[in-house]
Amino acid sequence: MKKVGLVLSGCGVMDGSEIHESVLALLAIDRASAEAVCMAPNIKQMHVINHLTSEPDEGAVRNVLNESARIARGKIHDIAHVKAEEIDALIFPGGFGAAKNLCTFAVEAEKCGVNADVERLVRAMHAAAKPIGFICIAPAICARILGGLGVKLTIGNDKSTIQKLTAMGASHENSAVNEIVVDKKNRVVSTPAYMLARRISEASAGIEALVNAVLKMADKKLPAEAKH
Repeated sequence: MKKVGLVLSGCGVMDGSEIHESVLALLAIDRASAEAVCMAPNIKQMHVINHLTSEPDEGAVRNVLNESARIARGKIHDIAHVKAEEIDALIFPGGFGAAKNLCTFAVEAEKCGVNADVERLVRAMHAAAKPIGFICIAPAICARILGGLGVKLTIGNDKSTIQKLTAMGASHENSAVNEIVVDKKNRVVSTPAYMLARRISEASAGIEALVNAVLKMADKKLPAEAKH
């Protein structure tokens, strides 16, 4: 059974993982007869948002790993202890937590940094030619880490976001909500999800396609010389 790492960034679209995207990814992984391995960094959230008012909850402090455990039903790992050799693929749901907690794209745009453990694992997976999927705004993480390789990805068609991703070296391809963009060379798959989705069913179509493409890619082992 293939093991697919799912990197969460909290719980809630405004300050953590987008819950629908995370659950849809978990469902697609299970339907594909693979095993999801949930993980998150053990760090404080950038801030906490009241999802009823959309305003910051001043003084509130939450932990990314603890909040992510809500989505994972408690079965979750500190990403600092996860190694590339333990999983066959890696997937990042979106939500502002991906751009606030896993990296700083939300506040620093193309000058953003990435959490050290997230970057370590992404680079290790890429070096091992293991596929990685990025959903919604999560491709910003990919652009920051692999942009120097001209990685091909999509966040849909938002011009401002596209400009920031290409400034980091990524090659962007516009896509519809139900479509995926596959970079065969770098073994990266991306889909817009709620960057474009107006209904959960629209997000589901692209996410299921992404999971299936990632798993299909994981089945195809590359020769050692093709990994570099």
